[in-house]
Amino acid sequence: MIADFFERRPGFWYHLGDMARPSVDQAYPGISIRPHSRRLWARLMRWPAECIHLENGHHWMATFIPDTLYLRGKPRVRRTPARPEVSVCFDCLSSLLQPELAASPIRVVAFEPDGENFTQYFFLGQEDFTAAGLRSEVAAAIEARLAKLNGECSDCGKPATWLWISRREVSNLDQTERIETSPGALFCARHGAAKLCEALGQVQEANLFYVNSPYGDSGAYVWI
Repeated sequence: MIADFFERRPGFWYHLGDMARPSVDQAYPGISIRPHSRRLWARLMRWPAECIHLENGHHWMATFIPDTLYLRGKPRVRRTPARPEVSVCFDCLSSLLQPELAASPIRVVAFEPDGENFTQYFFLGQEDFTAAGLRSEVAAAIEARLAKLNGECSDCGKPATWLWISRREVSNLDQTERIETSPGALFCARHGAAKLCEALGQVQEANLFYVNSPYGDSGAYVWI
């Protein structure tokens, strides 16, 4: 598993560089922001903006921090200018994440999360596997799957850039042998994005502290 990936909730990390970030409205023009989260007190407390659907509470929410990776609790910007974090319901997250994933040429191994026990679902670039604390044998297993990722999308026949591994095949990242041998399902970026969002949408209740976007050339979506 990933050792000590988070020392605390990532939403509490802010930096002077935030001044250069686009505003929430600039970064997420299609998301209606809850007025309460725009107030001075919310800004002083550095609480993230919230979508309007969280106004009266919601059974599904996630903090989307698209361009920042957290390595053992320390933020590393992976795309500049980094967009601000925002707390969103599932529908808003899907509207932000799915088009971005579908347009990305990145090669992805995505592990289906445990919907009853996960608190983060994030992309980890291959170059950051070691720094993030992946055990060497787990990193090697995922790297091998990325290197051999080829074939056709099971939905449309286009070249596959995603390997989706279900919970039935691999229930946690300690199962190195299953990571190496599970067949998984091949998808193009568009259908891989749809599969990931479909899996998240099947979770009845969620409060995810951290979801990000892919970066680099290849990597894996993992959960803790």
